[in-house]
Amino acid sequence: MTADTEAVKWFSKAAEQGNAFYQAELGYNYYFGFGVPQDYAEAVKWYRKAAEQDYADAQWRLGLCYHKGQGVPQDDAEAMHWYRKAAQQGDADAQNNLGTSYANGEGVIRDDVQAYKWINLASAQGETNANKTLLILEQRMPPEQIAEGRRLARQFEPRKETR
Repeated sequence: MTADTEAVKWFSKAAEQGNAFYQAELGYNYYFGFGVPQDYAEAVKWYRKAAEQDYADAQWRLGLCYHKGQGVPQDDAEAMHWYRKAAQQGDADAQNNLGTSYANGEGVIRDDVQAYKWINLASAQGETNANKTLLILEQRMPPEQIAEGRRLARQFEPRKETR
């Protein structure tokens, strides 16, 4: 038995008891095929269980699955739903994805101010792709929109996970 297989065994026990962290970890293992055959649908099942318990990392990952159409039909609006839930809790990856979706009009009407807000928040947390995206946005946005995006980012207060 490999270490990954052993981990999946214990993750499964905790996940079946409703532990959101281990549900998300089990989803991750199915998504990447660590210790189990890769299975996007099974990953989505476990991500959803954790996401519905307000676990931000699982919400972001579930959003990715919808965005990419992995284990579920591709659906940018549903991806936005899950990105937003995680982003509102302060998840930098979700904030970056939410902002990028606003910038590209994926699953939502394009809104550069909202894009700037979310990507700025992700950048402040060190999300690696956010700085490049901010530069692109700044080239197409007038100064007053940039200022508004920055103001919205300063006012943001993440809500806490409820689990």
